[in-house]
Amino acid sequence: MQRFRTFSERTGERDEEADTTAGNARRRTGILSRALPARNPMAGMPGLALRFAVVGGGGVVVNTLVLYALYHWAGLPLLAASSIAVELAVIHNYLLNDRWTFAAGDPSLRRFIKFNITVLGGLGVNVLIVWTLVRTGMHLLLANCLGIAAAFAVNFASSTGWVWGRRSR
Repeated sequence: MQRFRTFSERTGERDEEADTTAGNARRRTGILSRALPARNPMAGMPGLALRFAVVGGGGVVVNTLVLYALYHWAGLPLLAASSIAVELAVIHNYLLNDRWTFAAGDPSLRRFIKFNITVLGGLGVNVLIVWTLVRTGMHLLLANCLGIAAAFAVNFASSTGWVWGRRSR
């Protein structure tokens, strides 16, 4: 059976066991550790989208709990309860996105207004897609899932490009 040589054996570099000097205190683990930087899985656009989605999921929970409490416990009319619940979820989402998703620092009224406009645009896209797809014969829940996905895409693109983009800071 053939023994495969390590990278340090092939190149003549000192092995990690022999490399104990203070100047080379960082552990050597082979060519891949030097060629590929350690990546934060939450960095970059996929990580940003994941954080944005997690915040949106939290907003759904806030909306649902507030709607239930205001309608069933406080006795508010459905339209009023739903409107308040939606705006509280928007505030929740804005604050978490501002702090965690986009790490903008201090919240700003300008970004908050832009975020509200963005959410309203996403709502319009969602309603239009659901209405159109249901009228063409698609099942309501499938149409709703597609509408939510499209609204997420619109909200995320608007948030990254307009609300928290370079010009908004």
